[in-house]
Amino acid sequence: MNTITIAWIGLPFFIGFVIFIFPKLDRYLSLLMAFASAAYALKLSVEQPLTLTLLNHFGVVLEVDQLSAFFILTNALVTAAVIIYCWNKDKTAFFYAQTIILHGSINAAFVGSDFVSLYVALEVSGIAAFLLIAYPRTDRSIWVGLRYLFVSNIAMLFYLVGAVLVYQASHTFSFAGLRQAPVEAVALIFLGLLVKGGVFVSGLWLPLTHSESETPVSALLSGVVVKAGVYPLMRCALIVEELDPVIRIFGVGTALLGVFYAVFEKDTKRMLAFHTVSQLGFVLAAPEVGGFYALTHGLVKSALFLIAGALPSRNFKELQYKPIDFPVWVALVAASFSISGFPMLSGFGAKVLTMKNLLPWQIIGMNLAALGTAISFAKFIFLPFQKQEKPAGKNLGSGFWAAVIMLIGGLFVANVVYFEAYSIGNIIKPLATIACGWLAYWVIFRRTILKLPRVQEQFDHLMGAMSLMLILIFWMVWA
Repeated sequence: MNTITIAWIGLPFFIGFVIFIFPKLDRYLSLLMAFASAAYALKLSVEQPLTLTLLNHFGVVLEVDQLSAFFILTNALVTAAVIIYCWNKDKTAFFYAQTIILHGSINAAFVGSDFVSLYVALEVSGIAAFLLIAYPRTDRSIWVGLRYLFVSNIAMLFYLVGAVLVYQASHTFSFAGLRQAPVEAVALIFLGLLVKGGVFVSGLWLPLTHSESETPVSALLSGVVVKAGVYPLMRCALIVEELDPVIRIFGVGTALLGVFYAVFEKDTKRMLAFHTVSQLGFVLAAPEVGGFYALTHGLVKSALFLIAGALPSRNFKELQYKPIDFPVWVALVAASFSISGFPMLSGFGAKVLTMKNLLPWQIIGMNLAALGTAISFAKFIFLPFQKQEKPAGKNLGSGFWAAVIMLIGGLFVANVVYFEAYSIGNIIKPLATIACGWLAYWVIFRRTILKLPRVQEQFDHLMGAMSLMLILIFWMVWA
């Protein structure tokens, strides 16, 4: 297993360079790598946890277990879906090479259990993500990509200083070194990870990036890339128990902040991006079971971004007068049902499992976030549709349907992970929450016109928010 793990970590980077040598094999090699990661994740789910020590005296360690398996499987399925979606499109070998390098660096982040290997993985993923965001080479895409790169690199600079302080205090780069680390080290590391993962106020840089990127890139960013910053926070909470309450606080705050913006957003892709922020809060609210929620969210959010790219408009008001093709509407409703917590889809089991592992003080906030989720996705569910040979939307190819069917099919299959959720009490509560959300949508929010300010998303304000977040984290850890 040790040899397989090392080979699996290095294989995506090797394939990424091979694609440049044999560009005609770009799609096939990329898809093969994604399936290899899926097979590794499934194997890992039934194996004993594995720890690989790379440098004995520095605490550079790789750790793979069932928590890692959920995140690796998410990365594999989302990457495979994106490659299939782009199969018949005019993407070059460069696009597929960067996609698979991004895939490999995210995998490396999901197995790293020390600050050095995690830093390298996050930096590589940031560069690959930047190149994918800027791939269209338009002025807008290049600016959005540079904005992403600047924010990410500034965050990682804070993170790196914190990692050095951890080593200075504990003589190890392992996550466990946080126990002996000074308060400022923990604050700096957490600030970097919160920004990288798009958590709480630090996540307000995320919606513009996700909404302005190409459809497949948006699916990758929202489905897996943001989780590279969230996973280490979960791992730290599980290793250092004293940090668990801090992570849970940020989980609740993130869930409420993201869904507040999502409820009032009138742009489909921005709504999905804000809701990604909210769903990351659900992952962090109960770190011990967050892996299953991360898998569910990755599948459903990637599917939703791909479907949103096929709609005739990004404006919800315009979509009220532009009926969409019935098959597209069915796919949109299935994904929206899952993320709302409807039974028979894995979103139901993930929400029930998360709610059962909350602390008493979290329950009210997370239930409000679940209600806001139902309100947000009622905007998709109640869109008009029509049955006709030539739909009002865009012409869709076989790649689109294969990708969407794979992702939504995964939501049905993943439903068996927590089949114990199916009791009368567990079913009634989510259905009641969804019903209340739909009622609130029709009575209040469907006609509400409230345009939230975007000043907080400007670059200079994002830098200021980082400073305020650093002070807040320092105070929380110190307290």
